Amino acid sequence: MIFTETPLKGAYLIDMEKRGDERGFFARAFCEREFAAHGLSHRIVQANNSLSARKGTLRGMHYQLAPRAETKIVRCLRGALHDIILDLRRDSPTFGQSFGVELTAENRHMLYVPKGFAHGFITLVDDTEAFYLVDEAYAPESERGVRWDDPYFAIAWPAQPSVISDKDRTYRDFDPAWHLA
Repeated sequence: MIFTETPLKGAYLIDMEKRGDERGFFARAFCEREFAAHGLSHRIVQANNSLSARKGTLRGMHYQLAPRAETKIVRCLRGALHDIILDLRRDSPTFGQSFGVELTAENRHMLYVPKGFAHGFITLVDDTEAFYLVDEAYAPESERGVRWDDPYFAIAWPAQPSVISDKDRTYRDFDPAWHLA
């Protein structure tokens, strides 16, 4: 596996090292030892799958508060999406900064999203399917979200969403007392 750190410390773009022949290829999408060797969370307790039927569907920006904060490994299985992470770690030199990358079924990139980051994406084509490995179980009482267009962060999305849930559309303006409680 190939780990490339993003501009946001602790977040990685991960590529598989493919071993191919006339049949196709074989590659590891996860290896506990390699993740541990890079100092990354290698505990997986949940696997999530989402399908977005329409291009322009926005999901995010989601996270959970400590002690239920999540690390995610995100991959696009079908279609294409623009994945965004937002650093919400109070003491981080990149607090409030975001990073985006295109994940597609063809490029097979994965994004490692550390604890303390909000995560979301917008689909670039119809019928886009994302798959997440997560190191913490979903805890509704710890769930939080940052509105995709919160002016405090001014996240650079590649397009305006055409489909978005009421919950994601109506998250409150950034307030450290609530968002980072």
